[in-house]
Formats: sequence, C-alpha cells, structure tokens
Amino acid sequence: MNIHTHTREFGQGPRRALAIHCSLAHSGTWAGVATALGDQLTTLAYDLPCHGRSGDWDGTGNLHDLATDMARDLIDEPVDLVGHSFGATVALRLAIESPELVRSFTMVEPVYWAAAALDEPERFAKSMEGHQHFETAMARGDRMGAARAFNRAWGDGTPWDDFAETARQYMADRIHFVAGSSPFLGDDSAGLLQPGMFARAIAPALLIEGGTSGDVADAINSSIERRLSNVSRVVIDGAGHMAPITHPEPVAAAIRALLVRS
Repeated sequence: MNIHTHTREFGQGPRRALAIHCSLAHSGTWAGVATALGDQLTTLAYDLPCHGRSGDWDGTGNLHDLATDMARDLIDEPVDLVGHSFGATVALRLAIESPELVRSFTMVEPVYWAAAALDEPERFAKSMEGHQHFETAMARGDRMGAARAFNRAWGDGTPWDDFAETARQYMADRIHFVAGSSPFLGDDSAGLLQPGMFARAIAPALLIEGGTSGDVADAINSSIERRLSNVSRVVIDGAGHMAPITHPEPVAAAIRALLVRS
C-alpha cells in the first residue's frame, strides 16, 4: 500500500536525522527536541499513517510494515534516527533490517511489548494490567473510551477532560492505529526476536525512559538493552512516557551525548 507521507523539517545542523513520533500524535511534537539539536542536526519528521497530514491506512496489510517502509523511503544516506514509543520501534526495526542507513538510533520508551513478554512474561503481564480498560473499550466499539484509557496509560498525565474537544476527537479518530499495531508490537510479526537479528544493529544506540514511567518501560528497555551490543541508557528525572514533549531539553541533551560517540 502506498500512501502520501507528510514531512516537516527542523534545524540546520550538518548531520541529517529522521524523527518518528508516537501513536496519536504528529510530526510537530518533535519541535522542542529537534530545535534544541538544531545546531547539530537537520531533522526530518514525518507523520505516521492516519496521523497529521499523511494518508490513511485502509486496514489491509501490516501497519508496522507500512510505517517502516514510509521511513525507509525517506532515507537516502546514513541518518541519526530518533523515535518515540511506536516510532521508537520503527527506529529499532530500521537499525536491524537496514543497518547501512543508520548512523545512530535513539529509542524513547519503545513499546516493543513482545520483547518484554518473551523475557519476563509474569512481570510484563502485571505491568500491563491497566491496559485492559483499552481492550474492553475497543471490543465494544467505544473509540472515545478507548482513547481515554490509552491516554491514561501512556499520556503525560493531563486529565482527559482538560484536553480540547478537537484533541480528544483527534485521538479517538486514530485509536484504531493502536489496535492495528499489535501484530508487530505484541507478536513480533517482523521476526526481530529471532536468533541473530539484533546483532545486525551495529550503530550506537540510546534507550531513554521517564523516571516516573511505569514498570513496563523498564521491562521493555531492559529486554532491548540486553540484546544490543552498543547501547547506552538514560532516565529523564521527573518525566513519564511523553518525555520528548514534556522534557525536550533533557531528551536533547541525552541525544547530543550519543552523537558525540557516533
């Protein structure tokens, strides 16, 4: 499936970067981080399928494959990848499948549930208990309720009723994207957890998590960390899952340190 890919650019640095946002957001959420790194990076950010001004996903095929192909089509030389949540899993996949295109890759709380479920199934299951509210709402076709439950679990702590109606509707209209992500995020549809796959990712890597994030973030990052040979890990004090938006300066500082060694 080919769809329109909308992009925007930040900064005027000598190194080129590609930024991939989280579910229910858009490319503009990278403004704070990318601007802080603008002296080092020229950052191209794209809208995921169904998000921002990119085209819609028609529900056919594998959604993660589509999002990854969109990113790959934007790269014509080695770049520094920066991804958040779902976007971080795309960055990881590109580093493994297309290492020749990746100079470094940063993953802010990648929601690669399959890795943690494989390594520590009991811990992972307990950490995801709150996600059941989302599953229940989706099962009964309550898109607004599902968006509210998802935001409660993965948002920045802003109460649902404090969002403008347009923002709530934007998330509800795209909540099917979250369910459509499950074949890769939960079941590893690309087979990245097969023996030898992670060894293909040779670029320097950075894992970031928020200091106030739940146990699931630590479980996933720990699973990924033990599989990569050239990775560092940073915790952003006071931040949660939405660190690139709520704490752009500390996130940028961590990325800047990665650039020094890549």
